[in-house]
Amino acid sequence: MTSTAAAPDHPWLLPGALTEAAGHPRRTTRDWIIDSLCFLIALVWVLLSAADAASPEPSYALNTGPSWLEEVDAVCGLAAAAGLWVRRRWPVGLAVATLPLSAFSVTASGALLIIIFTLTVHRPIPLAAGVTGVHLLTAFGYYQLRPDPTLAFWPAMIWTVLVLVAVLAWGMFVRARRQLVVSLRERAERAEAEQQLRVAQARQLERTRIAREMHDVLAHRISLLSLHAGALEFRPDAPPAEVARAAGVIRGSAHAALQDLREVIGVLRAETGAGQEPERPQPTLADLPALVEESRVAGVRVSVRDLVGAAERLPAAVGRSVYRIVQEGLTNARKHAAGAAVTVDVAGAPGDGLTVEIRNRWPVGGVTDPEIPGAGTGLVGIAERVHLAGGRLEYGRDDTGDFRLAAWLPWPA
Repeated sequence: MTSTAAAPDHPWLLPGALTEAAGHPRRTTRDWIIDSLCFLIALVWVLLSAADAASPEPSYALNTGPSWLEEVDAVCGLAAAAGLWVRRRWPVGLAVATLPLSAFSVTASGALLIIIFTLTVHRPIPLAAGVTGVHLLTAFGYYQLRPDPTLAFWPAMIWTVLVLVAVLAWGMFVRARRQLVVSLRERAERAEAEQQLRVAQARQLERTRIAREMHDVLAHRISLLSLHAGALEFRPDAPPAEVARAAGVIRGSAHAALQDLREVIGVLRAETGAGQEPERPQPTLADLPALVEESRVAGVRVSVRDLVGAAERLPAAVGRSVYRIVQEGLTNARKHAAGAAVTVDVAGAPGDGLTVEIRNRWPVGGVTDPEIPGAGTGLVGIAERVHLAGGRLEYGRDDTGDFRLAAWLPWPA
């Protein structure tokens, strides 16, 4: 089964961290746009700060300090802005490498805030908070080297703390949202995989059940064919009418076997949802007389005692199980006890359950290898069928020496 998960309508709008790429995801179109904007913002801040510091009357109060610091500050600001292109792949390394800049650089402050935000988004919160705390500690040295003439030391520190906390909180929000999206996507993929597994298991169970039906049906048909063919072989001088009747029964049984095989294999080959599945035979308790009559025509002496009350209320699944049990019992009797009389007893009522018993005399001289080959799994399949229906199955020789196949199936009131 192919996956039914729909791809996003605009994957280029997703960040690379939410794509399916393993390892280091490649930048999406959105990432390129965001990275370009971040670089331009940091570069513009560097140019404005440097130009203002070089003017005769600087407007930024923070542009104070030694004169040689202006050139160094501008170079550091450009380096920090250029480092933004690798912030997604090495956020921790970039944050540590730019840590000294927060102690003296004005031009790098815009890039530093973007780097702290990126670190918070892409790495665990404790690590991001620790690096942010170290950046905050360097602010003490910054205000000692470049004091703000309009704000006292502690108000300036409080303002710096508020800015860093806001950036940290924003990054935590973005990270939490991305983790939620990834979690929902993994949950959806896991639910889809589990659904596919359940469908595959249901299909396998259904095909196993159909294969069991095929065994029951074909074993019955082929055993009838063998009996009639054996009769013709034993009496080659039989009257033409009798030979014609036996040949007609063989032809009819072969046609029915091929029809059953065609229907069952058609179901096995059918794909889910691929048109209309062919109907396979679903016998019930009402088809039991026809099953017994087929065995009688084949020369088996079968007596039936039907004591089922309110048979019209019997669930179809229970009736089908009874049919298969009797079918397996008659097939085994023909294969292993040829010529023995068979008795079939069916009794039950709603609320009491339904019992079915097939009994035949043990063949004189013991059971020999049957002329009709078999897989030896007929009774195993019947036992599984009865167990799944919540019933009980017994088979084997009883105290009288007869072979007995008996089952009890629940019949709800």
